[in-house]
Amino acid sequence: MKIFKIFLTGFSGFFFSSSGRSGAKHLKIFALCLSLLVFIPLIIIFSSLFAPSDKIWEHIYENVLSELLLNTFSLIIGVSIGTLIIGVLLAWLTSIYEFPGRKIFSWTLMMPLAMPVYVIAFVSIGILEYTGPVQTFLREYYGRELHYFPRIRSTVGIILIMTLALYPYVYLLARNAFLSQGKRALEIAQSLGYSRKSAFLKSALPLARPWIAGGVLLVIMEALSDFGAVSIFNFNTLTTEIYKAWFSLFSIQTASQLASLLVIIVFLFILLEQRSRYRMRFYQPGKTAFKQDLIKLRGMKSFIAFFFCLTILLIAFIIPFIQILAWAASGIKTELNQNYIKILSNSLLLAGIAALITAGMALLLSFGSRFNRDKFNNLFVKISTLGYALPGAVLAVAILLPFAWLDNNLITIVDKLFGIESGRIFSGTLLALLTAYLIRFLAVAHNSIESDYHRVSFSIDESAASMGVTGADLLKKVHLPIIRNGIFAAIILVFVDVMKEMPITLMTRPFGWDTLAVRIFELTSEGEWIRAALPAVTIVLAGLIPVRLLMKYSAFK
Repeated sequence: MKIFKIFLTGFSGFFFSSSGRSGAKHLKIFALCLSLLVFIPLIIIFSSLFAPSDKIWEHIYENVLSELLLNTFSLIIGVSIGTLIIGVLLAWLTSIYEFPGRKIFSWTLMMPLAMPVYVIAFVSIGILEYTGPVQTFLREYYGRELHYFPRIRSTVGIILIMTLALYPYVYLLARNAFLSQGKRALEIAQSLGYSRKSAFLKSALPLARPWIAGGVLLVIMEALSDFGAVSIFNFNTLTTEIYKAWFSLFSIQTASQLASLLVIIVFLFILLEQRSRYRMRFYQPGKTAFKQDLIKLRGMKSFIAFFFCLTILLIAFIIPFIQILAWAASGIKTELNQNYIKILSNSLLLAGIAALITAGMALLLSFGSRFNRDKFNNLFVKISTLGYALPGAVLAVAILLPFAWLDNNLITIVDKLFGIESGRIFSGTLLALLTAYLIRFLAVAHNSIESDYHRVSFSIDESAASMGVTGADLLKKVHLPIIRNGIFAAIILVFVDVMKEMPITLMTRPFGWDTLAVRIFELTSEGEWIRAALPAVTIVLAGLIPVRLLMKYSAFK
């Protein structure tokens, strides 16, 4: 935190080197620059739709595109329905009813968030494929081949795996909604003649709709942006085709055109979700709703609730985690070497730098919003935090295109002026990679810091100004001590997200800068499940940190 404070103090001092009013103007320009950092790559991506079609794009359009769209929509529809059902049922059970193990389940059901989707994907294949322990045991037990065992590498298989990995998004938000309603809303509906089931379907569920819809939208964004799991399952989607067009077919233009289609789909779902809530109003009762008594389940109902929660937790987290621990233990002697230490160091260094830069930019964005509360600054902030909605593969293409254009022009200029053949300065460098991280995860850091900034009233700023504390001193001496928890949470969240990020790192990293996520991709592409276990365990252990933060700041009881 001391390094972050020194960096932030110097940076904010630049904006407030003159009068406070001038500093506010500088911060507004800063917000504009951040918004352009997101907006310009998007414009470049969309402009590719109007570029002349090459032979590769024509081939994809005629032979592959329909399959890609069908697979993509099948995935997001299937995963949305699956996470909706599982997430809502688990949220309802743990927030309204009392049954054995409820207190433990209420927070342990969040644990799958710590495990990246691609980790659950390769572990599931390793366990359930033909040579895996499950089918091997069944063949030995029955003494014959299993012709009826379902194929894990299928549309249904990838939907089930992603559902188990992503349901906590719906569970967390739905549970908070049900807790805010409390048992009282259920009792009111029952007093009007509804059964408990009808009260849930016609009262509690509609009231929780905005929270549930928000969770499902997050699931859709994650499913659309996923690259690792669908690659491991050999399930072709728009995301995997973008990678193939870039690295296998060597066509940036085709990758950009596919990326533009994926962005259109992303924004289409966002608009549909917002449209469905148009003119709808929802009111949340006071905090007393959290303190109401739970409905005690008895007999078979209690057992079913316990068994359902335990089953989901086992297959979504406990069994996969035990399996990768076992694989990691068996391969640690060969895998824990200098190469692994180097890859781990790369991951930690990239994640640390990206977390500090992103949290610093997010803090200055929130700080500037206190001095510039006009509609233009609000627009700049919204555009700046739009990057989280962009799939990683799309963002990688969007960053590479302008950087490659800059490099090509600089190389031409240097060659003409000095007769020197210069190398690339922007594309394929840490600068490109860190820029992509900043765009992708700025929303994560901003949301965390902005939520804490609500505790800092404007009267505090006025009191500080009356004592001559303004500008950078106001941020350093007054705001930072109050919102340090939000800043710390932002740094941790971005750090772990960068550790897990696969497509951006895979597609934009400098030569030799492999990370744990890239290593997992390379090993799982070759079916090396045991060798991929050690980096997977490291990422999962790191992922437990933000889950712990969510447990601390969310309503778990």
